[in-house]
Amino acid sequence: MPYDPRRHNRQSMRLPDYDYAQPGAYFVTICTANRAHLFGHILEGVMRCNDIGQIVEDEWERTPEVRSNVKLDAYVVMPDHMHAIAVITHRMDPRGESQFAPGERKFESPSHTVGAIVRGFKGAATRRINVHRGTPGQSVWQRNYHVRIIRTQRALHRIRRYIKRNPAQWDRDHNQ
Repeated sequence: MPYDPRRHNRQSMRLPDYDYAQPGAYFVTICTANRAHLFGHILEGVMRCNDIGQIVEDEWERTPEVRSNVKLDAYVVMPDHMHAIAVITHRMDPRGESQFAPGERKFESPSHTVGAIVRGFKGAATRRINVHRGTPGQSVWQRNYHVRIIRTQRALHRIRRYIKRNPAQWDRDHNQ
């Protein structure tokens, strides 16, 4: 379906003047394309990752290896999405250089932002999943992601608790 600005509301969910490369904790939710249950299933309130879900976990856990300014906190892979807390520990490049060479891509963005972290993770996970499934070029993720800035310790603890309890809430949330 072609893009129709009257039907497709593609306004950014990000705060317009917020610097998403600055140190801090960020709560990220990333969903599968069409909310397909790709990553496993919930059994008795516990997430059981399949091979694809394990790839997602492995790639998320590699994030600090790829980006030295990122520390991982709580996360959970669910059948059709994942929740995670990523902590940017320090600013990497105050000049805001792009992660791609000039002219390599039409869209360029700063390379050490939450968006770059999510984009890099989604790309790496997608490549591995598609090799595993033998489905080159297949979409795995929804177009965007949701991010919330975690501003207080109280909020951090509340979000950690939400992430930890998410599998146990699955049946109740999906049977309404």
